[in-house]
Amino acid sequence: KPTKIQIEAIPVALEGRDVIGLAETGSGKTGAFALPILQCLLASAQRLHSLILTPTRELAFQIAEQFDALGSSIGVKTAVVVGGIDMMSQALVLAKKPHVVIATPGRLIDHLENTKGFNLRALKYLVMDEADRILNMDFESEVDKILKVIPRDRRTFLFSATMTKKVQKLQRAALQDPVKCTVSSKYATVDKLQQYYIFIPSKYKDCYLVSILNELAGNSFMVFCGTCNNAQRVALLLRNLGITAIPLHGQMSQNKRLGALNKFKSKSRSVLLATDVASRGLDIPHVDCVINFDIPTHSKDYIHRVGRTARAGRSGKSITFVTQYDVELFQRIEALIGKKLPAFPTQEEEVMMLLERVSEAQRFARIEMKESSEKRKRPKADEEEADDGEQSSGVRKKIKGGSFRGRAKRGR
Repeated sequence: KPTKIQIEAIPVALEGRDVIGLAETGSGKTGAFALPILQCLLASAQRLHSLILTPTRELAFQIAEQFDALGSSIGVKTAVVVGGIDMMSQALVLAKKPHVVIATPGRLIDHLENTKGFNLRALKYLVMDEADRILNMDFESEVDKILKVIPRDRRTFLFSATMTKKVQKLQRAALQDPVKCTVSSKYATVDKLQQYYIFIPSKYKDCYLVSILNELAGNSFMVFCGTCNNAQRVALLLRNLGITAIPLHGQMSQNKRLGALNKFKSKSRSVLLATDVASRGLDIPHVDCVINFDIPTHSKDYIHRVGRTARAGRSGKSITFVTQYDVELFQRIEALIGKKLPAFPTQEEEVMMLLERVSEAQRFARIEMKESSEKRKRPKADEEEADDGEQSSGVRKKIKGGSFRGRAKRGR
C-alpha cells in the first residue's frame, strides 16, 4: 500500500513536473522519487541518468539499497559516492557510467573536479533528499557548484522535513514551477508516538537511563547523545552492566558505522547510542523507544530524533531527559510541537538502588575511554579496538556480581 507522500508525489512526477515533498522521516520518501526515476529508466536506460544528493554517508548507502532492490529486475546500476571511502575505487565505478549516482555533495564535487571523463552533462533527474539538512551542514556552496554543471532542462525533486528559509532559496534556484506535496504539518510528531519527559538531576542521568532500559527490557532503543564522546562513554558504561549497546557517531570509520547499524538492525544489539549524524534518514525499521539522553539544542532536531520510532503507522515511545540546565530548551520543544508532554512515571528510590553499580561501571568506562585514547595516539594502533569487540567488554567481567539484568531480577 503506497504511503501518503507516494500517493501525492508519484503521479505529479510521472507527468514530468518538478516536486517539493514536505515529509518527515519514515514516510516512504525514497519510494516517492525512486519509482518515477525507475519508470523513466525503463523507457530509456541512459547512463548517468539520475543524481541523488544526501547529507550523510549512511543515508546514501540506504537509498542505494532501495534502488538496487527496486531496480534489480531491470538491471539498474548504482554508484555510492561519499567521503571516507577511497576515491580511486569510486572513480573506477563511475567510469562504468552507472544509471544512478547517490552522493554527498563534498565528495561529488571532488570527482567532478578531479576524475577524468566524469561529468553530469546529460543528467535527467536531480533529487535532493533531506534538503534542509544538506543546507544546515553548510553544503550550500557545493550545491551551487553542482547546479552550475548539470543541465537546466532536467527534472528536480526536493524532499525536506522542514521548510526553512534556506530550502525556500534553494527551491527558487533549482526548481521550475514545482508542485508542492505536503504530508507533514509544520512541525508535527506522529499521532501514534507517546512522548514523555523525565525531570532529573544531571548527575543521575546514567542511573535513570539504566533503570529505564531495564524496565522496558525486550524493546529496541535509540539513545541520543549530544557528543561523540558521550555516545562512546555511555555505550561502554552499559556494556559494563551487561546491556547490549553499540555506538554510532561521526568519529567512527565508515565501515564501523555501517557495521554498528547492521548489528542494531539485525537485533544482535538492542541499544544504539547515536549522535545527530544518525538521527535522520536512516532506515531502521524497528525502534520501539527513543531516549533523548542529552536534550537537543535545536528544537527541530527533536522532531527528527523522535521520528525514528512510530514509523509507518506503528506505535512508539520517546522519553526526553530534562536536567536543571535544560528547562528552557525543553520549553522551546513544547512550544514548537504545540503540546505539553506528560512525565514518565519512575520510582526515585528504585533508581537510586542502582547508584553503586552504575558508579562502578562509570569508573570502568572512564578507564576504557582513557586506554582507547592512548591507543589511538600510539603508531599503528590495533584497528580492531572495537567499538563493539569482545575485548571492549572485558572490564565488565571485573564488576562484581555478573550481569546487570541477572542482578536486577534477583533484586526485585
